[in-house]
This record gives sequence, structure tokens and C-alpha cells, in this order.
Amino acid sequence: MAGRGRAWRSGAVGLCLVLLPLAGCGGGQSSTGAAMAQVQQVLDRRAAAVLGHDEKAYAETGTRSPYANLRAVPLADWSYRLTALHPDGAGATADARLSYRIQGYDKAPVTTDRTVTLSRTADGRWYVTYDKPAKKSAQQLWDQGKVTALKSAHALVLGVGQSGAVLRGYARLADTAVPQVSKAWGTDWTRRVVLLVPGSLNGMAGLLGAPASNYRGIAAVTTGEAGGSGQAPADRVILNPEAYAGLGSVGRQVVLTHETTHVATRAHTTAATPLWLSEGYADWIGYLDTGRTPTEAAPELARAVEAGDVPEDLPADKDFGFTDDPTKLAQAYEGGWLACRMIAGHWGEEKLGAFYRAVGAHKERAGAVEDALKTELGTTLPDFTARWRDYLTAQLGD
Repeated sequence: MAGRGRAWRSGAVGLCLVLLPLAGCGGGQSSTGAAMAQVQQVLDRRAAAVLGHDEKAYAETGTRSPYANLRAVPLADWSYRLTALHPDGAGATADARLSYRIQGYDKAPVTTDRTVTLSRTADGRWYVTYDKPAKKSAQQLWDQGKVTALKSAHALVLGVGQSGAVLRGYARLADTAVPQVSKAWGTDWTRRVVLLVPGSLNGMAGLLGAPASNYRGIAAVTTGEAGGSGQAPADRVILNPEAYAGLGSVGRQVVLTHETTHVATRAHTTAATPLWLSEGYADWIGYLDTGRTPTEAAPELARAVEAGDVPEDLPADKDFGFTDDPTKLAQAYEGGWLACRMIAGHWGEEKLGAFYRAVGAHKERAGAVEDALKTELGTTLPDFTARWRDYLTAQLGD
């Protein structure tokens, strides 16, 4: 996960055992291979029909409901790779790896495991009866219903159960966020975002493959592989329409800009990057030009400081966990934001960006922050922490 949600993630015997459920060992291998080849051909035809927008050809391979749901998605690639076949009477269940790429947004295919059930006609031809996420795999948006697509200057918004007006509203937020992020971070990123808007909190959880309780009150999360390979697909910003509905106009923009920052910085966000920096930096860009004061943007931490409870250390990664303690989570985000705000105010905005990149470029977590503090800011972790604690008192105290 590139960014977290903002609160408002070969022996012969072995071969025999694998093939036995299909056709037995020995002479059954050829029939097993033939069955898998036939099913793969069905899946290949199905994929070609998706890319060719050929509903008739798709229907000839089996159930047509998935096609209707995903028809609006602008796909550049779509393919299945059969990995196993489990016969069951006249039918079978197949394990398959689906790979797809959205035109103009994904540098490399998104891959996900699927479970495909099949039956056979009287003359022995295979056809698909059901295609669903494999066990422990997250849903795709089209698993939840018919997808509506809306493209804007900087975003592709894909929604289920949402009106065009709602999707256009999200697109406007993204079109404001992308230039703002580029102005602060730079332009060495795609400057495009893909927004997924399910119909509910439960839909959001389904896309993330996690319980809904983990994301209650979380307005959005950004998914993707962290790291600088440049080969991972574009991130997806997944929105929680229920939490978003409770935000004001400024809050909505802050959240979308925060998540867009994660998309922009992903290539420089690695295992060496602590969450206080990645989340704090995303909030720092999110709050730029909003006019929000520290006490307005960090109310939970302000209450703690006013009560004399100034944190001893920068927020730890565990403090950003989605738990039953929203106050602790809010304070972690606020503490990270104020640390980045302090760097920008004292050392300059360019140094803040350089510090972020230097931390992410470190080979491991140990020493990453310390080395970047020394090389980019000319300070040490103890000195920086002390400055941060004084900054909290000055900005949030009476």
C-alpha cells in the first residue's frame, strides 16, 4: 500500500498427486493437459471479446453479466492465465490469474486471482458459469455492479451506484489536486489519478479485501506498490462515499489532495520511509493554501498540548493503525503534518522535498531518517525531535 487512508493498508510423486484429482496418474496426463488447454482457450476468447467490445463473442464463452459491468472501463489489456483445474462432475472450478491494464494510466498490468466455475455442453465444450475473486483476493469494482466511467483533465473516475453529478464532483477535486501536488512535489510523476468510487463503505472494504470496520470514518485510501521500480501499475485512490458525505468542501479537497500526493510520491516512498513522513507530507500538501491554522488542522494534538501532554517522540508506525482509538490516530497524523510543516517553515519547501526523497532512497529503515536529517537538514534526530516538541508547544499551546 503506497499510502494509508486519511482519517476524517519437483518430484514425480508430487506431480502425480497434483494431477490425480483431474484424471489420475500415468495415462491421464494427456487428458488433463487437453482439458486445461481447452479451458485456457475459452478464457482467451473471453478476454479477446472484452478487448474487442464483442458482447456476442463474450456470451458464447458463458455468462455475460461481468461484461455488462465492465464495459465502460477503458482497457488496454485483459488476459487470463489458467493455473489449476479442479473437475466436479460434469463441470470444473478453475484457478486463474487475471491481468489487466487501464489505457493511459497503468504502466504495467494489475494482477488478481480469480475463481472461475465452468460447465460443459452435451458435445463437450466448456463455458464459464461464474467468475469471482479467489479466496483472500479483493474484489474488482465491476464485481460490485455496473461501472460508470468519467474522464477529466487529470483523472479517471470509475463508480458503481453513483450519479454522474457525484462522479463529476470527484473529478473536479482531482483536477484541483494534481496541479497543487505537482507545484509542491514536482512533475516527475504521471500527473494522473484513478479514483474508484464504490456505492458504500462495504463496497470500499470489498475492494480492499478487508473488514468494513477497518475503514469506518476513513474517507479514502491509496493502494499500490511502494518502491521506485517504475513498473508497478498506477495507484488507485479508493473513496468511502459514506465518510466523504460528512466532510465539508475544504475537507473533501484536503483528502483528495492528500491521496494524490501518495500517488505522486510513491516511487520515492519505500520501506525506509516512516509513516510520520509519508502521511505528514501528504497532509502538508493537502493543507497548503487552505488557510487552516495549526489548532484548526490539529485539534486532537492541540488539546493534548494544552493539557501539558506533549509527545516525547515522533509518531511511530503503529500509531497509524486503524484501531478503536480515533484520537490516537488523529494525533499521529497531526504530529506528522506539523513535523513536515516545521521543516518547510525552517529549512524551506525544497529542502522538505529533498529530505523526503533522501529518506526513501536509503537501503533500509535503520538510519534512513538520521542520515537524511544530517545530509539535507544539517541536524540530528534528537535535535530535530526537540525542535518538533518546542514547535508543537509554540503552535498549539496557549
